[in-house]
Amino acid sequence: MSSADPISAEQQAVPDGRTAHDGERRRAVNGRNSGPPPHRPAVWPGAPTPLGARFRAGPDGVSGTNFALWAGGAEAVELCLFDRDGSETRCPLTELTHEIWHGFVPGVQPGQRYGYRVHGRWDPWTGARWNPAKLVLDPYARAVDGDFTLPPEVYGHVRDWPQQHVADTVRDERDSAPYVPKAVVVHDDDDWSDDRRPKTPWADSVIYELHVRGFTQLHPEVPEKLRGTYAGLAHPAAIDHLVRLGVTAVELLPVHHFAHEDHLQRRGLRNYWGYNSIGYFAPHAAYSASGTGGQQVGEFKRMVRALHSAGIEVILDVVYNHTAEAGELGPTLSLRGIDNRGYYRLQPDARRYADYTGCGNTLHVVQPQVLRLITDSLRYWVTEMGVDGFRFDLAAALARSMHDVDMLSPFLAVIAQDPVLRRVKLIAEPWDVGNGGYQVGAFPPLWTEWNDRYRDAVRDFWRGALPDVRDLGYRLSGSSDLYAWGGRRPYASINFVTAHDGFTLRDLVSYEQKHNEANGESNRDGTNDNRSWNCGAEGETDDERINALRRRQLRNLLATLLLSTGVPMLVAGDEMGRTQGGNNNAYCQDNPTGWIDWSLLDSPGWRTLFDLTSRLLALRQAHPVLRRRAFFSGRPQTADGLRDLAWFTPRGTEMTEQNWYDPAATLGLYLSGRDIPGRDARGAKVTDDSFLVVLHAGHRPVSFVLPGPPWAEVYDTVVDTSREDQSAAPADSHRAGATITVPARSVLLLRVKPA
Repeated sequence: MSSADPISAEQQAVPDGRTAHDGERRRAVNGRNSGPPPHRPAVWPGAPTPLGARFRAGPDGVSGTNFALWAGGAEAVELCLFDRDGSETRCPLTELTHEIWHGFVPGVQPGQRYGYRVHGRWDPWTGARWNPAKLVLDPYARAVDGDFTLPPEVYGHVRDWPQQHVADTVRDERDSAPYVPKAVVVHDDDDWSDDRRPKTPWADSVIYELHVRGFTQLHPEVPEKLRGTYAGLAHPAAIDHLVRLGVTAVELLPVHHFAHEDHLQRRGLRNYWGYNSIGYFAPHAAYSASGTGGQQVGEFKRMVRALHSAGIEVILDVVYNHTAEAGELGPTLSLRGIDNRGYYRLQPDARRYADYTGCGNTLHVVQPQVLRLITDSLRYWVTEMGVDGFRFDLAAALARSMHDVDMLSPFLAVIAQDPVLRRVKLIAEPWDVGNGGYQVGAFPPLWTEWNDRYRDAVRDFWRGALPDVRDLGYRLSGSSDLYAWGGRRPYASINFVTAHDGFTLRDLVSYEQKHNEANGESNRDGTNDNRSWNCGAEGETDDERINALRRRQLRNLLATLLLSTGVPMLVAGDEMGRTQGGNNNAYCQDNPTGWIDWSLLDSPGWRTLFDLTSRLLALRQAHPVLRRRAFFSGRPQTADGLRDLAWFTPRGTEMTEQNWYDPAATLGLYLSGRDIPGRDARGAKVTDDSFLVVLHAGHRPVSFVLPGPPWAEVYDTVVDTSREDQSAAPADSHRAGATITVPARSVLLLRVKPA
């Protein structure tokens, strides 16, 4: 048996994969670090809290680092310190308090690279997968140095075992330390006293979903060395675009340190979006321009400060539902090697993982230590990294109790009472892939939700596939059918037409089929339910008639989104016609397919789209009637019969019950600024202009009678999406009762002059 053999003689002798000594602790047998180091630093008892590595002054003022790791069920834990040349020093942690192994190591300074080896039983049939040959990442690591490449040595089992159906039961004895990133000790010395959080109220918020790398990777005004980094996003040229556009918050695709899946690496691709977290406290190192030895932490903080200074909040897209360790055939990177049974939901057959995420595993949030990990991480990003809120990927998986989604689950209960977390913005992606996982409208107060019913209704209306306008009416007015309970408000609905997952806005009007061949999965990945319309040709075309129609449809979709009640979410680049070439699942496209093409702003056709978007956002900011904090009543507020919300047919008559069930391509929406509930900061009544919004999805122009008194005396056109030039408002004015022609496929916004 050579020193490179992955398994022991006992394992080779047992055909079903069980070893003769499943509970026996072993050293790696490949010759690396097989014995104790010649010199081992002193390890003082230290403290079991806080978890992770904290540089501080110890007994007698001696500086050093306290290390604390929860490892329930483990038999021993070794702290492994790594020098610059990669040599390893192992320090046993002998103190154990409430399943937390801890010790204080004098002299260990910020910048020290480290990991853990955790000893325990190897018995996959009961869910025990300890393997001290595998260096595991501290779940509380504040910074991570290096990248996961996933060679066979990184797997706790023998990945290439001939009998693949039992491969996960055969323990691999090779040392993984040379092949995995290391945690880094970071000095927390920032009190944020000079930072001013924008604290934008929910009703006034406009969210802009962006990718840290993709947003600036091609930006010509960002210095090349800063492109694709936290520093690049903090650059004045990047922030200037956000300010000119008028958004109030950026929602960053995952920035927790993540790993690239093995199947992508085999195809020469990388996980671009980052929904494969492995370090819940560490900013992803690849987005750092200043270094990965802890410098990424300071760079991230400076980015947050720069955005705050511009009045822009920072929301993180977080992935606490699963980790990069995947299912039983996945690598051993962190939690699996610390306590597999404590961190993950397992099936009755404990070899297998309960998978409510489609990613191979699901964190067991009911377990106190897992709940603590998540809430400690969230509080850290708020209090020490300065962020203003979170969007929770597959949040329904976090709300599951033992099996079913439970809105009284421990996770939601803890968030509701936490003095830090209940004050920040909380956004749920209100579904997962398990039974009963679709929970749109069900999350409790404090939470807002991605409203995919808004997305579907708006897409269907503009492609001519909505059988009637009942659902659209609810979506445009704040989705009261979903959120008018328990004290929730219209801003519980995060309205979106596109997101990172799916077509871009331009592709939505250019493709009817996904074109994901570049992902290497034979176009099987990505949804087939796109609800898109290509306007007459699949993909890019030289037909100017089709291109003009596509640009008009983009203006219609953006105008609908930004004039709807609720919180709008834009996707970076949609305001200037970004395309992914029909790829509706560009999660592995870390290339121009996934990056923002800033040259689009040099094209007059796309520049006008940006102009319209920024003008609509300015209108939204200026008019509280477009940012309502309470649901419409739809009832007369005064003796003249004027209501806060009214719906009109093209004949200028109010819609009847039957009208909601009839096929319709035209809808008039009257928003009264006279009847806005609530008061301003000084207690004065809030009043505003009133508006009439006309949405017409038909392929021919339609005559529309403008409602007369008491609704209005005169209507002034503010927005007309049929126009190519959107740099200024039209000058059209119409008397009440007049019949106007609404151009085919267009949105009109008319300001009301009262009777």
